[in-house]
Amino acid sequence: QVQLVESGGGLVQPGGSLRLSCAASGTIFSINAMGWYRQAPGKQRELVAAISSGGTTNYADSVKGRFTISRDNAKNTAYLQMNRLKPEDTAVYYCNADMTLWGECWGQGTQVTVSS
Repeated sequence: QVQLVESGGGLVQPGGSLRLSCAASGTIFSINAMGWYRQAPGKQRELVAAISSGGTTNYADSVKGRFTISRDNAKNTAYLQMNRLKPEDTAVYYCNADMTLWGECWGQGTQVTVSS
C-alpha cells in the first residue's frame, strides 16, 4: 500500500508565493510520472504540471512562467513552486503519481486560496 501526502497550501495574497510538497510513502518500487492537478469550485479537475521520472516537465498554459514542478527521487517527493499567484489559482491542489505495481495514486488535496 502507498500514500501520497500533500502539504504547503494556505492563504496568500495576490502576487505571493507558495510551495507545495507531495511525499510518497509505503511500499514503493518506483515512481514514474508525477503531477499536480487542481480543482476549483464548480470546475473540473485540471492538470497544472507534470514531471517524468527523467525530469521532463510540462505545464498548463495558465501557469507557464509562474509555476515550477520538481522532484527529489531519493525522497519520493514532488514539489510545486508557485509564484506570482492570482485569485484564479484558488483551488484544491492534488498530487498524482504513476507508481509501479500500484498504478495511478492520488493525494487527499491541499487548499490554496489567493485573496487580499
